[in-house]
Amino acid sequence: MTFTALVFLALAMSTDAFAAAIAKGAALRTPTLPQALRIGLLFGCIETITPLIGWALGSLAADAIRQWDHWIAFFLLLGLGVRMIWLSFGEDEEEEQGAAQNLLVLVLTAVATSIDAMAVGVGLAFVEVSIVHAALAIGVATTVMVTVGVLLGRRLGAAVGRNAERIGGVVLVLVGTAILIEHLQH
Repeated sequence: MTFTALVFLALAMSTDAFAAAIAKGAALRTPTLPQALRIGLLFGCIETITPLIGWALGSLAADAIRQWDHWIAFFLLLGLGVRMIWLSFGEDEEEEQGAAQNLLVLVLTAVATSIDAMAVGVGLAFVEVSIVHAALAIGVATTVMVTVGVLLGRRLGAAVGRNAERIGGVVLVLVGTAILIEHLQH
């Protein structure tokens, strides 16, 4: 795999996380650069690990992963998106919910947006590529894209106010739906 192909693969793998990060940044309304970077690193670490897991599973689990990855991602993102929409009609939940619950939501979102990277890892087991380099490239690209996405979401959140969390929830549902439709068409 060429360096250019690896860069494009890494960017492609980070697009779902980027969309989710914009939604999270909009819901937070005032994320700081350190917060955005922490969220980016969380997503980046998970996005680095999943292709390694996929590569390790190799050909034995390739069909099972490809058969179900889009459904898992869809239902996780659908659930998280609906939750964001639901909470947007209540009190200001971000200040009220505990840090552990916020972290759990972030981890679930990161896992949901990285399941396709696991399937890619399975595919990389069959081509001549350093899986470590590929996984690191995907993780770095995701870290950067998510950090930027959270900060862009902050601007969006300031522009649309209380509706930002609803919009963010809709974005997560749309990302999950796009993943499902893309996989069902192949």
